[in-house]
Amino acid sequence: MRRVLFFPAIILLSISCNSSPGNHELTYSGNPLFDGWYADPASRVYGDTYWIYPTYSDYYHKQVFFDCFSSPDLVNWTKHERIIDTAEVQWADSAMWAPAAIEKDGKYYFFFAANDVHEGQVGGIGVAVSERPEGPYRDLLGKPLINDIVNGAQPIDQYVFRDTDGTYYMYYGGWRNCNVVRLKDDFTGLDTFDDGTVYREITPEGYVEGPFMFKREGKYYFMWSEGGWGGPHYRVAYAISDNPFGPFEREETILQQDPEVATGAGHHSVLQVPGEDEYYIIYHRRPLEETHHNHRIVCIEKLEFDQDGRINPVKISFEGVPERPLVSR
Repeated sequence: MRRVLFFPAIILLSISCNSSPGNHELTYSGNPLFDGWYADPASRVYGDTYWIYPTYSDYYHKQVFFDCFSSPDLVNWTKHERIIDTAEVQWADSAMWAPAAIEKDGKYYFFFAANDVHEGQVGGIGVAVSERPEGPYRDLLGKPLINDIVNGAQPIDQYVFRDTDGTYYMYYGGWRNCNVVRLKDDFTGLDTFDDGTVYREITPEGYVEGPFMFKREGKYYFMWSEGGWGGPHYRVAYAISDNPFGPFEREETILQQDPEVATGAGHHSVLQVPGEDEYYIIYHRRPLEETHHNHRIVCIEKLEFDQDGRINPVKISFEGVPERPLVSR
C-alpha cells in the first residue's frame, strides 16, 4: 500500500519557558491537517500514534473508498490509501461515508455508513475488521449491521463508545433522530438492554446528525451536529448527563463558522491523550473561497473546559495545535 507523507505548513511561535532563559519554538499543526477534500473525521489513539479516519469528500457516487491518516505528534501525517472500498463491501452499491473506529482484543474495527438507505432498501451501518489500524479492512458480516429505520433515525453517522464498565454502545442517526444500541462483544450484532429492548431513542433538542460521546470525571458528554451539512451554519452542540442514556439537555453551541476563517464547521470527533485530562476536537470545515458542498477539509483545535466542567466554545483557527508526541503505554 502506497503511503504519502504530508507535511502541512508550519507556523512557529516563540514563547518564554520558566525552565530556560532562552526562547523555545513550538511547531504547530496548521489547518488543514493534511491535503485533500475530507470530512466527518473519526479519530483514535492506538499505542503511540494518532489516527484519523475521514470520509473522502466528493460527489456521492465517487465516495466509494476510505483513506486514513496517522501521526506521532499531530503535526506530521502519513496517508494510508484505500483501506477499504465498495469492492470489499459488495452490498455498498452507492457510497460509503462517516466512519468510526475502535480496537478490541488486538483487532481493529471500522464502522461506516453505506448507501443513502430509505425504508425497504439495503444499506445503513456496516462493520469491517483488520489486524492493523491502517487495514486493509474486510467486511465482517457481508451485510449491514443495522439496515432498518428505527425511531425515525436513518442508520448513518455511528459512533462506538466503550464505557468504563466494558460495555460497548453505538450512537447513531440521521434525519434529526438519534438512537443508542448496545453492541455484542464480537460486534456481529446488537445486544438487548436490561428492559429487553434493543433501540433507545435519545434525541436532544437541535440534533441533526453526527453523534459523539466521551466520559470525563464521571460525566457523559454527548455531542452532535446541527444545521445543514452543505451550508455555512453547520455547527456542534453538546449536553452532559450522569448516564449514557441521558436525558441530554442541550448546553450550547461550542463549534461553528468564523467569517474570517471558514464556514460549515461540524461533524467532529474528540481525541483524549491517554491518561491525561487533555482533549482535542477534530472536525471538518469549508474554506471561505469554496462554495461546493463537498469541498471540506479536516482540522484540529484544543478542547478545554471551565471550572464547572462545561466545554468552552472553540475558536477555529489556521494555526491548529502545538506538536504533541505520544508516549507508548
